Amino acid sequence: MTQRSRRPVIFAIIALCLVATLMRPAITAVGPVIDRMSQDTGIPLALLGSLSTIVLITWAIVSPFAHGFGRRLGLGGAVLAATGLLAVGVILRSVPGSAVWLWIGTAIIGVALAIGNVLLPAVIKRDFPLRVPMMMGVYSALLGGAGAVASGLAVPIANLTASDTGAGWRLALLLTGAAIAPLALFAWWFISRHEMRAMRGSTAAPASRLGIWRDPIAWQVAAYMGVQSTTFYVLVTWLATMSLATGRSDTLAGFDVMVYQMFSLVGALTVAFAMRGRGARITPGALPLLGFVGIIGLMIWPDAIGTWVVPLGLFSGLSLGVSLTLMAQRARDHHTSSALSGMSQSVGYAIAAIGPALFGAVHAMTGNWTIPLIILLVTMTLQGVFGAFAARDRYVLERP
Repeated sequence: MTQRSRRPVIFAIIALCLVATLMRPAITAVGPVIDRMSQDTGIPLALLGSLSTIVLITWAIVSPFAHGFGRRLGLGGAVLAATGLLAVGVILRSVPGSAVWLWIGTAIIGVALAIGNVLLPAVIKRDFPLRVPMMMGVYSALLGGAGAVASGLAVPIANLTASDTGAGWRLALLLTGAAIAPLALFAWWFISRHEMRAMRGSTAAPASRLGIWRDPIAWQVAAYMGVQSTTFYVLVTWLATMSLATGRSDTLAGFDVMVYQMFSLVGALTVAFAMRGRGARITPGALPLLGFVGIIGLMIWPDAIGTWVVPLGLFSGLSLGVSLTLMAQRARDHHTSSALSGMSQSVGYAIAAIGPALFGAVHAMTGNWTIPLIILLVTMTLQGVFGAFAARDRYVLERP
């Protein structure tokens, strides 16, 4: 490949990475400053905690329609529109004055991220057909990495401005959520301008979504996405609380969550290796064994939670990357991959929205962590079963 022919590929990778870094900070930066948000707006902390639930529910509702949106505007145009919508949502959420903008902005952010979540794996399927596991690993690592950085920067940025004016948390959410949006918008427009110009003069074929919802292979991939998402959001929500329950300080509990996120990145970056050759058939079903190590460790020796977050982080990062890879590998082309991604993520995030609340409710009823952790073991077991079926060399919307 010549330098001239490599250039468009390099530009496409840069644009993909820039847009991917916007797909999580708008939601992960909220947690660290949520106390300040409550103090400034007067909204109860418990009610503000529903902001993340709103996003997950929005993802579940909007994801099935993202495929049709991509067919009408083209993948390039749809992702560009979603990125612009995300920037608008982040800006509206940070508008001072009425708290209604906080909820409107959050809803817009949820819609924009739902479209991006669904269509970016289809873009990878289309633009990097021979490097799907590698690019999915990079993509999922950027999701986790950018989200972790935003969580870490939110409080320092908020401290730059007097917190009694409310400007601190607003500035933090604005900068972490949209600082690179102009650059990402330009980069994505640059690589998609020819596609968008061609779409203006063509008529998009009607996008049927019904077939994908009746396909058993699609449901296997969707179930895999659902159970792995449940485990991830349960751990993100409750790891710090479990750490505090062992007698560790707030600082160490935060460090445990940080280590978990760091090893999630490592796991995501190993997806290409894990899914190479025969690994593509074995990894999805065998991966929960890694999660078992961490959960059983928490049950037997909870004081060593700082050790158990390592295998749990690797498991979570690999699970997300494998799930996204299956959405591409179980489809013949990027159009089908887009439909499968929309259906899988709708199911996945609907389940994930319930998981953390159920986990917390069981803990409250039992007064210990044993039964909730057993539920996670069951969830991981189901992931292994669904993974064994979803990893078979079959394709959605095709008769065997």
